[in-house]
Amino acid sequence: MEAVKKIKRENPHKAELKAARQKAAKPMLYIGIISMVMLFAGLTSAYVVRADNGNWLVFQLPPIAMISTAIIITSSITMFIAQRAIKNDNYQLTTIGIGLTFLLGLGFFYTQLEAWKQLTAQGIYFFGKYSNASGSFLYLIALVHLAHMMGGLISLLVTFVKSLRRKYSSTEHLGIELAAIYWHFLDILWVYLFLFLYFFR
Repeated sequence: MEAVKKIKRENPHKAELKAARQKAAKPMLYIGIISMVMLFAGLTSAYVVRADNGNWLVFQLPPIAMISTAIIITSSITMFIAQRAIKNDNYQLTTIGIGLTFLLGLGFFYTQLEAWKQLTAQGIYFFGKYSNASGSFLYLIALVHLAHMMGGLISLLVTFVKSLRRKYSSTEHLGIELAAIYWHFLDILWVYLFLFLYFFR
């Protein structure tokens, strides 16, 4: 009986702690996103400054970069479907949407690696004696974006597993919302980077 009373006394404290963590989750995510925006703003600014200094190799982005962009835009649509589905307690569609988003994320990752292979075949290298600053910047920007994509994929995988176990509902879906905010940000970020690299060479 004493043990039951103890659990009852502890539960309100745990509930308050959980509520505090949930309340802080979005602001922390937004702070992380702002830091990423500053990072990529710095990289693209450095790209522009270096391009104006001469000895800059102009080359075409490989066609598969277009496919990468189409894939990541589609992944945002499937994630949006999952967000809408959980608000209606449609567990199956939620899980399918998150699963498709994860698979499309893997597809984006694959096409990025293929793009690097195509660039290397054109003689565009990241480093070495045959490298050029323009190619090095492109690889660096894409690599840093992929590093953040890894975090997004891990987040999607965790969210997918929790969705399979029906840990989310119309009243409890913060995990999906956080994963979606981060994923949509990565999508918008890539579209910006793609347009920047496509038009500014």
